[in-house]
Amino acid sequence: MSKPIKPLRKAVMPVAGLGTRFLPATKALAKEMLPVVDKPLIQYAVEEARAAGIEEFCFVTGRGKTAIVEHFDVAFELERTLEERGKLDVLAELRASTQVPGSIMTVRQQVPMGLGHAIWCARTFIGNDPFAILLPDDLMQCETPCMKQLADAYEETGGNVVAIEEVPRDRVNKYGVLDVAEDRGRLVSVKGLVEKPPVEKAPSNLTIIGRYVLMPEVIGYLSRMEKGAGGEVQLTDGMARLIGDQPFHGLRYEGRRFDCGDKAGFLEAQIAFALTRPDLAPAVRDFLGRYR
Repeated sequence: MSKPIKPLRKAVMPVAGLGTRFLPATKALAKEMLPVVDKPLIQYAVEEARAAGIEEFCFVTGRGKTAIVEHFDVAFELERTLEERGKLDVLAELRASTQVPGSIMTVRQQVPMGLGHAIWCARTFIGNDPFAILLPDDLMQCETPCMKQLADAYEETGGNVVAIEEVPRDRVNKYGVLDVAEDRGRLVSVKGLVEKPPVEKAPSNLTIIGRYVLMPEVIGYLSRMEKGAGGEVQLTDGMARLIGDQPFHGLRYEGRRFDCGDKAGFLEAQIAFALTRPDLAPAVRDFLGRYR
């Protein structure tokens, strides 16, 4: 008799990075608080996770990141002012970003030792439960939220599921790359993972993006603090150890990803998201026409 699949209710969000590519804007502002149109990146990630049924969040933070948690708190004075001024639509949007009490916790990653180390820092929060990882720098524009697509695939397959996309062969050395056992189109069975391989040694051009559903056993491998690519504790290396003991799949998600850790990707996201807004799209199309 097959083991029942535990519901996916937890998400870890690593937000300890320094955001050096966006200095000086990120000198006093966490990069996850940079807005795309009128919402910060971290809010897009939390809303995506909530749409997948996730109820508990752990932010792996660093120094100077307190604004991230405060963003999801109740702003009593601001709410009262908006109510007094009759700006009830704005008030409703503001309240929608407030999280249920007790649903957010933070842990500190005092030393930047890689993504695998950041996830290990959340080990007490994870416990013995399956968990999602969302990297807010990867902003997703999908009809069905990307994490909901992964959660549905997890319900179907059990085990570990990562969002994947194909990249040009000469760029595989920037990603975690899949070694494919069976490619069934939407779902790919994985027999191996390699972090940032040299182009000539990459097993495929299918790469992992910043959305994961993982089993808690990965923490045991991360706790060994084995250094991988770049001299850091790599999440990809920990995930690779799970293969063979647990199901492991890649999901070709439906939608678009914007790399908001890159200036050009961030600017593209601003335009793409603004064009989906009826209140902004006409003006955006108008001024874009002037720059042809």
